[in-house]
Amino acid sequence: MSHESCIRILCVDDHPLLLDGIAALIGMERDMKIVAEASSGIEAISQFRATLPDITLMDLQMREMNGVDAIGAIRTEWPWARIIVLSMFGGDAMAQRALKAGAQAYLLKGLVRGELLDTIRLVHGGAKCVQPEVAYSIATHVSDTALTDREVEVLGQIANGQSNKQIAYRLSINEETAKTHVKNILAKLHANDRTHAVTLGLKRGIILL
Repeated sequence: MSHESCIRILCVDDHPLLLDGIAALIGMERDMKIVAEASSGIEAISQFRATLPDITLMDLQMREMNGVDAIGAIRTEWPWARIIVLSMFGGDAMAQRALKAGAQAYLLKGLVRGELLDTIRLVHGGAKCVQPEVAYSIATHVSDTALTDREVEVLGQIANGQSNKQIAYRLSINEETAKTHVKNILAKLHANDRTHAVTLGLKRGIILL
């Protein structure tokens, strides 16, 4: 197959071993090739601009700029961009942020070897793909009240072991406001206590450590 008819791919991840594995997998296919690699969201935008790939494989948790922000930036400048997220996180909150930013597919890294190539071809053909376990997670929480941006900040502080007083100081709010945020977080997540809230937040991809 000629290079002109190949699916041209930009691969974005900050783990060299994963990049090498994906390159080896794609290198065996006649109808696709990697045209560029990047290890951060900022590099992803630069490489996208330089190569204008057909498909971008995007990690989410990276230095400098995360994958969700990079997806949003790329899709704002190039609305036709087709982006497949490769993530360690199957939680509904993380997946919804990526899809809302403009990703066409969400693939768990643990299933890359078995499903990546078919997903690339499907998305290149115009399809959208979300793995069943991720779709189930999204459906399970579709009626839940989402945490506000401030509540996500507070939950992140709780995950770092901060007390209400410390949270108030770090976020420049008073302690009563911090307590109210914590109360709302527990209610929205249906959590028994602060530790349970952090566990749920991590599982759903609301916060990352």
